[in-house]
Amino acid sequence: MPSRNPTPNRRRIETRMDISNQTRITVLCLAMLLVCGLALTALAQGSQSSQKIKILIVYHSRGGHTAEMAKAVAEGARKNPQAEISVKPVAEVKCAELLATDALVVGSPVYWSNMAGEVKTFFDRFSTECGVLPPTFQMRDKIGAAFVTGGETSSGKEIALMTIVAAMLGNRMIVISEGQALGAAATTGEGKAPVTEKELDEARRLGERVAQITATLKRGKKN
Repeated sequence: MPSRNPTPNRRRIETRMDISNQTRITVLCLAMLLVCGLALTALAQGSQSSQKIKILIVYHSRGGHTAEMAKAVAEGARKNPQAEISVKPVAEVKCAELLATDALVVGSPVYWSNMAGEVKTFFDRFSTECGVLPPTFQMRDKIGAAFVTGGETSSGKEIALMTIVAAMLGNRMIVISEGQALGAAATTGEGKAPVTEKELDEARRLGERVAQITATLKRGKKN
């Protein structure tokens, strides 16, 4: 009776076929993992792009110092890749962009230990032009922050910061600070002294923190 055991050649052929099949399965699995990884990466990137945050930085400036601080705030905010930054004088702000922003940063020179009249007018426009009124408070839960420039060390900078912060709190905004206790500040003498690098760094840190907190808050709202 003939033996049914496979010959050595047949065993070698079957072994090669098994190895070949295993190799194909392994390659297929790796390809599937690669496709899944690319898909997850694309989804993550799409999710990140949909989480863009809008930061509106507004100011009044006659001598250029407050405008320089505003640019530094924007530099800090741009460290966050999700941030879309708009920087402009208070007189140029439209109601639509005010209501659409996720964060509002307001800068002012110190006039008589207070915010400039132009900045106060900007806040007044919330209700007179933009319809921001109780009980809706359309600026509710948006991030707010402030920065100022003043002639002397004790020229009312903290009071000016407090008046800006008070206007934001009255609109039910979430106010944060960085640089100094109430926000970033610069001392400019009689308007001739340049803003120092230390003061600009305070403004950058303020902008960076505004972007960070705004992104965190917006992400929490979507979850």
